[in-house]
Parts: sequence; C-alpha cells; structure tokens
Amino acid sequence: MRSQVVQAPPEQQLLPQVGLKHWGRWVVGALIILGIVALGWSAASGNIDYAAIPGYLTHPVILEGLVNMLKLALLSMVTAIVIGVIVALMRVSNNPVASTVAVVYIWLFRGVPLLLQILLWFNLALIFPELWIGIPGTDVEFASFNTNDVMTPFVAAFLGLALHESGYMAEVVRAGLKSVDPGQIEAAQSIGQTPMQRVSRIVLPQALPIIIPPTGNHFILMLKSTTLASVIGYLELLKASNNISSFNLQVMETLMAVAIWYLVVVTIASFGQYHLEKACDAKGRTPGAPARGGAARGGVLSNALSIPLRRNKS
Repeated sequence: MRSQVVQAPPEQQLLPQVGLKHWGRWVVGALIILGIVALGWSAASGNIDYAAIPGYLTHPVILEGLVNMLKLALLSMVTAIVIGVIVALMRVSNNPVASTVAVVYIWLFRGVPLLLQILLWFNLALIFPELWIGIPGTDVEFASFNTNDVMTPFVAAFLGLALHESGYMAEVVRAGLKSVDPGQIEAAQSIGQTPMQRVSRIVLPQALPIIIPPTGNHFILMLKSTTLASVIGYLELLKASNNISSFNLQVMETLMAVAIWYLVVVTIASFGQYHLEKACDAKGRTPGAPARGGAARGGVLSNALSIPLRRNKS
C-alpha cells in the first residue's frame, strides 16, 4: 500500500497592517502640555512672594495650628468610630427600641450640616447657662458648671465633628456587618457562643475589609473638615494662617503654606490607608479565590464544625 502523503495547508495570507496615525492623541497631549505651561507661567508671574512660603511652613503659629488640627481630627475620628460601631449594632439588632433610636440618631446627625452643628454646640450657653449633674425632678445636685467654661472652641468643634461623623460611620459599619454570611453567625450560635463573642470573633473580623476603605476616606475628609472650627476661634491651620496674614497682609503666602501642610498630611494618611487595606486583605485577593488565612473568612470555624457555612443556592 502506498503511504498517503498529507500535505500541509497553505499558509493564510495575512492582511496588510496599516500603521495608524493617532493625530487625536498628539493634539490632546499638546493641548494639555500647553495648558500646564500657561498655568505655570501665570503662577510665576503672579504677585506672590514664593520665597516667603518655606518660612511659613515652620512658623510657630502654623506648627501650633498643625498640632491642634491633628489632635482634633484624631480624637474626633476615634470617638466617631466607637459611637458608630455602637449605633450600627443597635441598628441591626432585633430590639425595636434600640433600632428606632439608632435610625433617629443617624437621621439627625447626618441631616444637620456640620458647620451648623459646631455653631449649635458653641452657642449652647444661650439655651443652658449652666450644666449640672444631679437627679432630674429633685433638688439633688452633685455638681454644676458654667456652660461657657465647658463649651470651649475645642469642645464644641470636637462634639460637632465626632457626632456628625458617627452618623456616617454607623452606616459604614452596618454595611460591613450586613456583608457577613448569616450562615456563619448561625454556626457560631450552634456551638454556644454568646452574642458578644459572635460579634467580636466572627462578625467584626470579616466586616473589617469592607469597613476600612470608606473609613480611611472619611478620616481624610475629617482632616480637611477641621477648617470649619476656625469660625468659632479654634486655632487650627486655617485660623493660624488668618492670624498671621492679618498682621503682615501676606494672605496667599500663608494660605499656600497651609495647603502644602494639608497635602502632606493627606498623603501620609492615604499611604497608611493603603497599607491598612493591604494588611486586612481588602484588595490583595485574586477575584474568585478564597481569602488568605482561614480566620478571615470563618475557615477556622468551618474546619472545627466540619460543616459548610455557606448555604447552597438552588
């Protein structure tokens, strides 16, 4: 028998490649460069003393405002997170009274503008000249204070920022709590864990990757919202700039120094947020792949129970 020779199919002729001339990209790129050059030329020819800006960066009043700004923002944010977690737990609870109070709390402090809240706290003495601690409805009084002595600019700004932000944090935390599979909570309940143990060991560890990214954004917003405290005389960065420029009239120079400090602080906060998200595995997972570390997604619990924690969907 003759062996059949299989001939290779003829190579397909490829269509000729036509080089595209992306004239639109060149035009847009040139326009952007021209715009940057024009902006730089305008800034350089403006009536501003750029040589004075570095000196204002280390001015004692500016540095004092920087420290006060950081102190106010950090204390307000920590307080807002604590209150937000409590209100979120009340919001998702089966207690109708607690849930209703949480809904009203979120509605109230998210609905009233932040600046208005700061002004309301600062002028609290117009309603209550004195603050006292005692038994309501009786003459028993343990201590009393003058409201103007208690409601300092720092306290008023702290209350306004913390309570306003806690309304948003409550919703952020609630979204994180809702992301946890109910099957895992039921599995924890089946082995006799108390509600506090279920929240601290099962719910919150899994909700953190959902909670941290918006929390970092809200903290950055909190850093910039401290400028509103300047309207009640609190010495933060913007108030420090106004105090200096009221004497030497170098308004733009001091404002640009303040802007540089805000950019530095926000950059550091963004850098910390990125690494915190990475540590909590918010962005480091491959789509569709299981989470690294069994405890992060209830793997320890599922291994201990030897049962699937996720319900099968028909």
